[in-house]
Amino acid sequence: MKRRVRTTTLTVATAAALSAALVTPALAAAPAAAHGGHDATRKAVRAAVADGVPGATVTVRRGHGTWAATAGVGDLRTGEPRSVRDHYRVASISKTFVATVVLQLEAEGRLSLDDTVEKWLPGVVRGNGHDGRRITLRQLLDHTSGIFDYLRDTGFQQTYATAEGFMKHRFDEADPQDLLALALRNEPYFEPGEGWRYSNTNYVLAAQVIEKATGHAYGDEIKRRIIDPLHLTSTSVPGRRTTLPKPSSRAYSKLATTATGPTYDVTELNPRLAYGSGEMVSDSADLIRFYSALLRGRLLPPEQLKDMKTTVDAEDTYRYGLGIADLELSCGVHVWGHAGGITGSNSMAVTTEDGRHSLAVNFNGDWSGDTGAVLEAEFCGR
Repeated sequence: MKRRVRTTTLTVATAAALSAALVTPALAAAPAAAHGGHDATRKAVRAAVADGVPGATVTVRRGHGTWAATAGVGDLRTGEPRSVRDHYRVASISKTFVATVVLQLEAEGRLSLDDTVEKWLPGVVRGNGHDGRRITLRQLLDHTSGIFDYLRDTGFQQTYATAEGFMKHRFDEADPQDLLALALRNEPYFEPGEGWRYSNTNYVLAAQVIEKATGHAYGDEIKRRIIDPLHLTSTSVPGRRTTLPKPSSRAYSKLATTATGPTYDVTELNPRLAYGSGEMVSDSADLIRFYSALLRGRLLPPEQLKDMKTTVDAEDTYRYGLGIADLELSCGVHVWGHAGGITGSNSMAVTTEDGRHSLAVNFNGDWSGDTGAVLEAEFCGR
């Protein structure tokens, strides 16, 4: 790992769950939802703050109406409240953007989901039982490759996932090859196609495939193909930029496996260490616009959108497609989207299959709070 001045390192938590509430007024009142408005959603956001999250921001779009609210603080030092317009690190929500670009390239005939990783990245995935000749691009996108998650590497955890390690190494950076080296010094989880296991390494590789197929940085392709056409003015692939665009709140972490102990300001970090698995920055309004457009077919032809929504068994509460999850809520409603956990930030962005009812929520702390409760409140009224 290379150390360079003023480029920070993040410690990524894979879709990690993450003071009295201070609630600001909504941006606008949306048409009443089937369960009688957004009262339950507002209560769920307040409950997250009461449970220990410094602050929360949520935006909902239903039909043509938008509603938004905040709770808690964006800055523990000054007491400044969160803003509905806050930029934040979206972490693994980035995976849906990456998968969308790969599927666009397939629609253009520039690659196939059945191509092997070896075809695009010769010799890159080898070692300790990993073999890119037996792994397809589809298996990268739906996490059935079996490739070890570099974030779970013991050395990575010791270096970046503790308070001492984070403070010492927050200005480090790593190239994709360094991240892959961490993964490949471990054995795979299973043979390709014989199981499901979430692995950030899959999307490090997927981003590299985009670059090989196009000759451009994967972030440039996301900007050209998604950000600019949808006018996502608050969304970026920041590279080595260590700060968040304004407006934004501070981000906080315990830098520990428990919710006790000191709280650290971890706002400045180097998102490049997440690369294609979780580098992006956005805000709630942009995220719901993205997922609504995606599910409505504005970004992918029908065949590719069908492929994206073809899911495999994942965790008990959801099924996983190509860079997107299908989550069935307690009331039977299905929403499509992704969670994103990174040091100091916990987010969720989803939409219904018709793209008409969307939600994005962010907590600026990573040790407490339940984004799932916010989803249940909005879509089920409880």
